[in-house]
Amino acid sequence: MTGTADIGVIGLAVMGQNLILNMNDHGHSVIAYNRTTKKTDDFLATSAKDTRISGAHTLEQLVEGLSSPRKIMMMVRAGKPVDDTIEKLIPLLDAGDVLIDGGNSNFEDTQRRAQYLKQKKLHYIGTGVSGGEEGARHGPSIMPGGHEEAWPLVKDLFQSISAKVGDNEPCCDWVGRNGAGHFVKMVHNGIEYGDMQLICEAYHYMKNVLAMDNKAMSDMFDTWNKGPLNSYLVEITSDILKFTEGDEFVVDYILDKAGQKGTGKWTAINALDLGTPLTMIGESVFARMVSALKDERITASQKLSGPAESTSVSEQQRTEKLEQLADAMLASKIVSYAQGYMLMRAASIEYDWNLRYGSIAMMWRGGCIIRSAFLDNIKDAFERDSELVNLLIDGWFSKTLEKSQSGWRTIVSQAALTGIPMPAMGSALAFYDSYRTERLPANLLQAQRDYFGAHTYERVDKPAGERFHTDWTGSGGDVSSTAYQA
Repeated sequence: MTGTADIGVIGLAVMGQNLILNMNDHGHSVIAYNRTTKKTDDFLATSAKDTRISGAHTLEQLVEGLSSPRKIMMMVRAGKPVDDTIEKLIPLLDAGDVLIDGGNSNFEDTQRRAQYLKQKKLHYIGTGVSGGEEGARHGPSIMPGGHEEAWPLVKDLFQSISAKVGDNEPCCDWVGRNGAGHFVKMVHNGIEYGDMQLICEAYHYMKNVLAMDNKAMSDMFDTWNKGPLNSYLVEITSDILKFTEGDEFVVDYILDKAGQKGTGKWTAINALDLGTPLTMIGESVFARMVSALKDERITASQKLSGPAESTSVSEQQRTEKLEQLADAMLASKIVSYAQGYMLMRAASIEYDWNLRYGSIAMMWRGGCIIRSAFLDNIKDAFERDSELVNLLIDGWFSKTLEKSQSGWRTIVSQAALTGIPMPAMGSALAFYDSYRTERLPANLLQAQRDYFGAHTYERVDKPAGERFHTDWTGSGGDVSSTAYQA
């Protein structure tokens, strides 16, 4: 016996509640469930009052109230809670029912769960949902992956509640098999780490080198948001910098000790596993870790010296530096997205996902945290060349970098001379210079490896793949180590 509700949602934290309200707004009947029944009752008595939303006190009640094939979305904490919920639901479901994980799960867990539930004859979708509380309530970016045969069963619902851009185009489309959706969401979050760090470095430079107050910085971010740097994160930074309680700016009283939930770290780890140089995003993760060493930094500030900071700048100099800073932000941001797309390309090949990169850019145009102006340019780049190896090579991006790099180099060098840390902008510039250099000094590195470990090397005057070893000391012999590629 089945019920009539369209979907059940398990987990009534902020994201779960707001997604349910969003679904209700778009005409979908929803059953809400939370392990703590009081939370369900409170939700029904407040935010969900006078709606078509109903509640269940047990998983059995939830399942019985759903139309067939049943669709259940889990909005619970990643890891063991997802596995535990799945195990409790399996005995209650029928073949062809759909389980959806809408949390920030590790894509490897989603890969495993998709395979496991296929054996149980159940459909599984692991979907990234981006946009925070506001996005969940009014239209997030949704990145579903998993069992492709389940997509038609949830497509209309997902696309109806997602953000819309352009001619009412939904920021939701099928990403790929198994863990593809959660992988793309992970990369999204890694890019988010990079964008946030870039903004923080610009803020630090404006405050400590250009001697700008909070209002002036807020106005500058507002100006930037009207041009090529237009993005959600730039927009909210302007709001944050001017927010006051009484006569005090709140941002000045926030402890400089950043937190993280792990998705940025996962992005960096997967970049290492797939041999992708995700340098800027990696530095953004490490920057948060350095910020967490607050007590050590206080001690170090009293022991370690650096250049004296100079804040004596004329208005003309400040205007010029702000233009250069905008160039540095834009160029570094392009590198961050390019590296994120490099990682998705490597994963698509490794896991046979056949990701559609232009479509992913479209999913990020609205609702999500990294929505920004040049996502349209990313879409256009992949429409021009679906086999594009790297965004930096595309005509629009290469020309933009050419125009921006003088200011970029000036800002990064001046930051070093004045002792302002710029790990993200600096690493982005180093990657750009490395990527555009035909011959890097890795030939010397390979010689070092062969000298101390007989790891062998290739030669420029011999066929690719042929390995050589030199007896550098005259006593090493001809034995070499096994060659491998990391």
